[in-house]
Amino acid sequence: MTVPETTIADIEKKLRYISGIIKQKGREILNQYPITPPQFIALQWLLETGDMTIGELSNKMYLACSTTTDLIDRMEKNELVERVRDPKDRRVVRIHLLEKGESIIHEVIYKRQAYLEHVLRSFSGEHINMLRVLLNDMHEEMMDVQQEDEHN
Repeated sequence: MTVPETTIADIEKKLRYISGIIKQKGREILNQYPITPPQFIALQWLLETGDMTIGELSNKMYLACSTTTDLIDRMEKNELVERVRDPKDRRVVRIHLLEKGESIIHEVIYKRQAYLEHVLRSFSGEHINMLRVLLNDMHEEMMDVQQEDEHN
């Protein structure tokens, strides 16, 4: 199916605007906590993926290893994460999410979800479910395209 250029442009614009608003609201929420937006992203990756090396985390965040090391140093100082030796290979150091870091992530995500719930309060249950399904389908398609691009 061919989608008109104006429709694609409108969808891209709305997604950009929505993303910007959510990012801004997220930063307002983060201002209540002793972490920066990049630290929040790092903590989220650690929560979702589990312990990672600095290299793995750098790749996920599209940052230089030196930048990620500085980020981890500050988070370790604030007792959000700790460096731990890999029991299978003592040369490997992994970053482990501590309880304080996990607690902050859960609180921030809860507040972000409460904001989204507030925004969606006037939507019907059918529209909310349709939005969820469409966003899920779009995300899956984007992941498929990303994998195709990586293999080419």
